[in-house]
Amino acid sequence: MLPDQAFELPEATQELRETALGFAMDTLAPRALEWDQARHFPVEEMRAAASLGMAALYVREESGGAGLTRLDAAVVFEALAMGCPTVSAYLSIHNMVAWMIDRFGNDTQRARWLPELVPMRLVASYALTEPGSGSDAAALRTRARREGDHYILDGTKQFISGAGASDLYLTMVRTGGEGPGGVSALLIPKETPGLSFGANERKMGWNAQPTRQLIFDGARVPVSALLGEEGHGFRFAMAGLDGGRLNIAACSLGGAQAALDKALAYVQERQAFGKAVADFQNTQFRLADMRTELEASRTLLWRACGKLDAKAPDAGAFCAMAKRFVTDTCHKVADDALQLLGGYGYLAEYGIEKIVRDLRVHRILEGTNEVMRLIIARSMLGRR
Repeated sequence: MLPDQAFELPEATQELRETALGFAMDTLAPRALEWDQARHFPVEEMRAAASLGMAALYVREESGGAGLTRLDAAVVFEALAMGCPTVSAYLSIHNMVAWMIDRFGNDTQRARWLPELVPMRLVASYALTEPGSGSDAAALRTRARREGDHYILDGTKQFISGAGASDLYLTMVRTGGEGPGGVSALLIPKETPGLSFGANERKMGWNAQPTRQLIFDGARVPVSALLGEEGHGFRFAMAGLDGGRLNIAACSLGGAQAALDKALAYVQERQAFGKAVADFQNTQFRLADMRTELEASRTLLWRACGKLDAKAPDAGAFCAMAKRFVTDTCHKVADDALQLLGGYGYLAEYGIEKIVRDLRVHRILEGTNEVMRLIIARSMLGRR
């Protein structure tokens, strides 16, 4: 269950939440452990989510999307993550790519890609990180040089969710000089000559989505693949990441809420020293702290969503605050839930250890939480 909210959601948003939660419990939760253990990428189930509008939540209605707010999206991703944080997180990435095409693409690009991405007939990934540039994204080295009507790409992208399975890669490349101003964005189909993929990484969590390198070796894409104008890619990337940070925070919330729900049920059933574990004051104090921490996280996330929806000048700082606080806090809550189950929490069949593993990476991706602190401090000091 999702708890009653301190600030009432609009009725339409509550209905969205119930739809997403029903889908999560019926379709994702029953098979989440199986997908994790088999390293299975559940594309068909995600297409079922897309049929409910969940693959283009904040793409404009005139472009075929749902035209929802960032708050709506956060509520949906939280609910989906109660079934499986990994699948919810991948859907957030696909949503981000679809939104970036809608927001920054031209009419031809929107007409080419969105009718396929909205229903997830085609699946999309986002490629920014490189082996030598993670948090320092402006230092990326993948080069795209212009030759007539084509760009020729050389370089490697690292830690790309969906790589090898996705059909389209929104990829940040260097078309100009050093620094952010030399970065551009290209829409690169999977079948592009000269594009190959590394081995599927073996990871701590997020096993229900593949993670591989993109390897460009003289890959050729037409100039029409350029999103927006040359040199605008870094700005696009940062705009996408603001929303991505809210989404990943929402996925952390959903995972932690599911872990708390499992622990709450367990401590009321489990007997120790002649009484239910829930009757011990220490257990009650821990449960109270966990509930409070989730509510505090939810409130900050919703405020950050409001800032981004309103295009407030300090929206970026609020997105960073929400991402930092929520992902750190929710990983702790999930770990506390595991502790309440004792040895059973460590067993895969109870589902909490998977949540702990899945949520750990949320403190790293979309900008590490150390980088979030830098963004917040710089906004306080009036520095960029």
